Amino acid sequence: MGANFVQYSTGDEGRARLQKIKMYVLDMDGTIYLGDRLFPFTQRFLSTVRAKGADFCFFTNNSSRNREAYLQKLAGMGIEIPPEKMLISNGVLLDWLQAHHPGESAYVVGTPALCADFDGAGIQRQEDADYVVLGFDTTLTYEKLVTACGLVRAGKPIYGVNPDLNCPVEGGFIPDCGSMAALVKASTGVGCEFFGKPSRHTLSYMLAHTGCQPQEMAVVGDRLYTDIAVAAGTEVTSILVMSGETTPEMLAESETKPDLVFADLGQLADCL
Repeated sequence: MGANFVQYSTGDEGRARLQKIKMYVLDMDGTIYLGDRLFPFTQRFLSTVRAKGADFCFFTNNSSRNREAYLQKLAGMGIEIPPEKMLISNGVLLDWLQAHHPGESAYVVGTPALCADFDGAGIQRQEDADYVVLGFDTTLTYEKLVTACGLVRAGKPIYGVNPDLNCPVEGGFIPDCGSMAALVKASTGVGCEFFGKPSRHTLSYMLAHTGCQPQEMAVVGDRLYTDIAVAAGTEVTSILVMSGETTPEMLAESETKPDLVFADLGQLADCL
């Protein structure tokens, strides 16, 4: 997408809205990097935010990794942040499960990193569990699906960490948690309740962890149905960047509209 991409909301109104922002909650895949490649404009955007007296943190729906893995990945790209600035969909679901299913066990369809988060939260994992959790499982096996579907057919609730259909990677996309949930629903007839973006669970989590009022926070990302939809109908500003999944055609056809659109974080930095 070229640097002349036209903003969806332009002029003084858009700039005035940005002046109120104290916290930019940044998506990761397709927004600050693609795969293992940091976008060349990311560091300039982060420096610009700091120079303007605002702050930033990161939130990813990608439940295939945990906070520690993302902190290491960012550090390897030259972005050093304290742990509290790395928010992840795993944490949203874990907080909710501890409040609503205390003492119950989970069958987790997820990577070792997601399973480690459950272990760290003190939630027992077993095959004959009280509920099923679907994550973005890059270690998915047919046996895991059989067990999960069996539990769902037996009446156990099923929760999805994030609803993303695809994960952007260098060279294209790979199936994400939402696609795996669609498979389970096709087999059992039962859909997931999701907890990553655009869930209101996530918006509440973001506001609580940043300490911001809605009008002081902007959510920035490349996906209409997660990054932008999470702020829909609220005072939180939604900013779409066209550096990841969304195409101009998708934006034109979508009922979910962002407050602002930029080609990438570099163009947003120029506006700031």
